[in-house]
Amino acid sequence: MKTQYARRSQATAADSLLPSATPLQLIDADGHPGDNPGSLSLPGPDVLVELHRRMVLGRRFDSQSTALAKQGRLAVYPSSRGQDACQVGAAVALRRQDWLFPTYRDSMAVLTRGVPAEETLTLLRGDWHCGYDPYQYRVAPQCTPLATNTLHAVGLAYAATLKNEDQVALALLGDGATSEGDTHEALNFAAVWKAPVVFLVQNNGYAISVPLAKQTAAPTLAAKGIGYGIRSLLIDGNDAAAVYAAVRASVERANASGAAGGGPTLTHTIRPYPSGGASYELELYLAVDKCEGLPRGFYHYDAGGHTLVRIEVREPEFEALLKGAEFAMGASAVPQILITIAARFSRVSWKYSSIAYALILKDVGVLLQTLYMMATDIGLGGCAIGTTNIDLFAKMTGLEFHVEGPVGQFALGRGVKSESSC
Repeated sequence: MKTQYARRSQATAADSLLPSATPLQLIDADGHPGDNPGSLSLPGPDVLVELHRRMVLGRRFDSQSTALAKQGRLAVYPSSRGQDACQVGAAVALRRQDWLFPTYRDSMAVLTRGVPAEETLTLLRGDWHCGYDPYQYRVAPQCTPLATNTLHAVGLAYAATLKNEDQVALALLGDGATSEGDTHEALNFAAVWKAPVVFLVQNNGYAISVPLAKQTAAPTLAAKGIGYGIRSLLIDGNDAAAVYAAVRASVERANASGAAGGGPTLTHTIRPYPSGGASYELELYLAVDKCEGLPRGFYHYDAGGHTLVRIEVREPEFEALLKGAEFAMGASAVPQILITIAARFSRVSWKYSSIAYALILKDVGVLLQTLYMMATDIGLGGCAIGTTNIDLFAKMTGLEFHVEGPVGQFALGRGVKSESSC
């Protein structure tokens, strides 16, 4: 009887650690009550207004920082765009005495925590390793190596426990960081020692160019928590109210038992729209011959707005671009979509001087690898083309080669003459 009771108790304890099957949501995309609130409670009107205000300010900051990076005024700026709800909701949920441990892509959270914009961007301008006083704002320096901040957060949280201080650490990380050994060590240590720390995983589906399916076979990243004995939550990452409520509840739970602590929480947010990233030296142009839902024509991809902007070109030039790709591939038909990769030579040369072209080729190689993986995942054929017509590109875009020029192409489609769409 005692053995059966112990097994039932263990099963019940394990069940309490499991996340929900679907993301918890308080407000849906249309502003209506969410379908799966779970145990979360909708914040009051004052909190909701503050979340909205902070997201508006954060998006404006992110757009301006992106522009500054393109102008060469910042050395780099990994965009937070699309992660607004995750970062703002989490930062607002922290108490004054709590600590934030951000990554290089969490500038919006740093700003929301109270760090001035100019101090937030000091690191990204290359002026100093940290542009603000971490102790003043209780914000650790932004971490570039993946997942190392998780260990820092656990260390601070455990120290607070030893000193009997009411203090919680929030570690921000992406889906790619969960594949690092540092994250395993941090989760395991936090669980064993019941450190008051909250891990917020912002999952946008890709770790730079590696899709989540190539990183883990787990149903969700939140499901990993049970292996460490950590309570986990699966949250709609586009719902700022749900993120706030989840982090706030986790913070309160972390120190619920005083010095012993309630222990860590793993919060996994799903955000279906990836951000623009930081590859501002490369631009993409699409020559679309056949694609369902997209008219035939020449387009520029606006990374900031995640939109295709149509460029009016002469038909003979458009045909010449496609025919050139057909000839280079030795194919029997023009590609359904031809992606031209262009380098912003004026910015790259200014930033990197003698090694500029080597860096361009490296970035192009990474991008081509990503395009191959994308084509494979969606069942289309892909072909990288190493050469293109520089003069033709200049005519179609109106850009001189020293400002921006083509450095490679990628053909996408089914590779045969067909009336079917891509």
